[in-house]
Amino acid sequence: MNRVFLIGRLTRDPELRYTGSNLPVATFSLAVNRNFSNQSGEREADFINIVVWRKQAENVKNYLTQGSQVAVEGRIQTRSYDDQNGQKRYITEVVADNVEFLGSKNSSNNSNSVNGAASNNAGPSPYDFGTSPEPKGTDVDSNPFADFGSSIEISDDELPF
Repeated sequence: MNRVFLIGRLTRDPELRYTGSNLPVATFSLAVNRNFSNQSGEREADFINIVVWRKQAENVKNYLTQGSQVAVEGRIQTRSYDDQNGQKRYITEVVADNVEFLGSKNSSNNSNSVNGAASNNAGPSPYDFGTSPEPKGTDVDSNPFADFGSSIEISDDELPF
């Protein structure tokens, strides 16, 4: 089974290109903290290349910037090519099936929202991902995170189980 789940921050703005058949593809690098500190007591990070295709690639380009926090679900892929000197080069990357927007670089530590949906929790929690990045543009048709001015209240009494 080849399955990867990562949470990290973008090290640069995503790059969007189109293939010869006009399929959108975006690439970015994700900094993922390690669970341990080195001998100096510093936490190190791994920098992982991510590839996203189709509509999700366009969304990544439109709504994420350097420093945005995301969760990526996908698979590891290794490919090779011959460089200018005829030497074989290998590239290992994650091909993302799903990219969840968790927070922006400037997220408040006291905010408890994911993808712009406010939470009623008081104070920070272990699941505090900050706020969503501000969308670029105000066209509601192209902005899936637009605020339509109304909230939805859900209580435990309304749940079927």
